[in-house]
Amino acid sequence: MIVKPADRTFSVKEYYFSIKNKEIAGLNASRPGDPIINLGIGSPDGAPSEEAVEAMVECARKPGSHGYQSYTGIPELRHAIAGWYDRWYGVELDPASEIQPLTGSKEGILLLSLTFLNKGDKVLVPNPGYPTYTSATKMCEAEVLNYDLLEADGWYPDFEQLESMDLTGVKLMWANYPNMPTGAPARRDVFEKLVDFARRHSILLINDNPYGFILNKPQSILSIPGARECCMELNSLSKSHNMAGWRVGMLVGEASVIKEVLKVKSQMDSGMFRGIQEAAVAALNSGPEWYEGLNAEYRRRREIACRIMDTIGCTYDSAAGGLYVWGRVPYGTAQELSDKFLYEAGVFLTPGFIFGSNGANYLRISLCANIPTLEKALTKIKTVCGQ
Repeated sequence: MIVKPADRTFSVKEYYFSIKNKEIAGLNASRPGDPIINLGIGSPDGAPSEEAVEAMVECARKPGSHGYQSYTGIPELRHAIAGWYDRWYGVELDPASEIQPLTGSKEGILLLSLTFLNKGDKVLVPNPGYPTYTSATKMCEAEVLNYDLLEADGWYPDFEQLESMDLTGVKLMWANYPNMPTGAPARRDVFEKLVDFARRHSILLINDNPYGFILNKPQSILSIPGARECCMELNSLSKSHNMAGWRVGMLVGEASVIKEVLKVKSQMDSGMFRGIQEAAVAALNSGPEWYEGLNAEYRRRREIACRIMDTIGCTYDSAAGGLYVWGRVPYGTAQELSDKFLYEAGVFLTPGFIFGSNGANYLRISLCANIPTLEKALTKIKTVCGQ
């Protein structure tokens, strides 16, 4: 390498699933005909609606569809997002100023961090929590302040602990309800406490909300009185509409925050392909039958994932929602058990340590595999467990 990487790159490592997927690919090369069953990352294996696919195909055939697009998204998409939020969350948004389409909500985490964090600023990050909250903070040379989420508290914040922390210099706070990886559902009373906390301490609180339609009742933190003063929300079509690879997300909330984020975003890309935007419009206009069908399938899958947890001896919340089952391991560490099932059963389960120290004794099973694949994984794990 002819030059040294920027110092900020030394604060982070390659994303865990990027590393693990390469390891699994190497293992697969040595076991032809019996590939590893990957129950790790939550990449939906289903297809988007036919209407969404047709909208993209039709747009792709039209002359003039392939040029640069607006940094703020086509008006039809912003209006579709506003309509979606109104129908399902009871939240009214101004399509012109309170919605910023994103190339997936993950982009929004870094954009918000780049927009608001200076070196030495502090950020409240849940433990366990999505690893990108931490990595984005570190790449901005800001300081991570972890706040605990514990099973004993239902995986909700301990507000007495939060109030006792030194909050000097805290600018941002990440929340994620419905929660990943634990599956804890969104609760209005928790949202009310989060809004009150953020307002009193002048913190910009961002609720990351991509799992609201998966075995959950859709709720938005922006429905809470006073939330508009201190809260933004990230959302995505990845899980709710089987469009993970299409990369369609959104940041919604206060117009002044959107305006500042756009300053950064407009330096980084040249808009989203119009065909994908039109597909997103079609997807967002899906009726309740789309979500009912999606959840019926995930309920069937969850039953088998819970049987895998039972086989291992894990304890878990059978009423939790979202795209995963999260269970406490019966002995050792989750990393040890994850490696055991990977190398002895050919099944990869995510060890919870990657989400923070409070996840070290938990395994996560993704529901993004069809029923025959999950049943095969169950059989393989039963064999390793001597059942």
